[in-house]
Amino acid sequence: MSQSDDPLFTQHEHALEHEYGVCPECGSEVSVKRGKSGPFIGCDNYPNCQYTRPIVEHEKVEDQVLPGTECPECGCELAVKQGRYGMFIGCTNYPTCHHIEHENEVSEETKTAKCPQCKSGKLTPKTTRYGKTFYPCDNYPKCKFAANHEPVNGSCEKCGFSLLLKRQMAAGEKLQCADKKCSHFQSTH
Repeated sequence: MSQSDDPLFTQHEHALEHEYGVCPECGSEVSVKRGKSGPFIGCDNYPNCQYTRPIVEHEKVEDQVLPGTECPECGCELAVKQGRYGMFIGCTNYPTCHHIEHENEVSEETKTAKCPQCKSGKLTPKTTRYGKTFYPCDNYPKCKFAANHEPVNGSCEKCGFSLLLKRQMAAGEKLQCADKKCSHFQSTH
């Protein structure tokens, strides 16, 4: 007996189509549609009716204030919040204050690392659209120097280049010369 001959299958084959009910705006049926951002529920009376809703409704989480915390910019309390990219810790004084706590705080060495190419810029952390951190010179586009690992002020013991990179190796943390021609590893002091 094939699926199409099974009375149970034919009786319920359109059950999912009618599960979503009727459009609250015009009363027509709603069904699963496919768009450039993925599937959604939309009115069958489109384009006369523009009603849509997501298939999965995400539950909104209320902001949870973290007692005893203080925003370094305005002094208000911090809270755990839900954003479009997930949970984060931010100032309760939003939108006046836009402070957000970052998971990977930058070390003091990185904040003061000078660009070895132009000698006047600082290497500041930036994030690619894929979430990877890199350290370009803040004089970009005039200076195009960038490092893929956390920069540390110091000089290479082999070639004398004026910048080292902090690297996590299997044997522990090491410092590497930032000059690609040298790339000498030295132990942290």
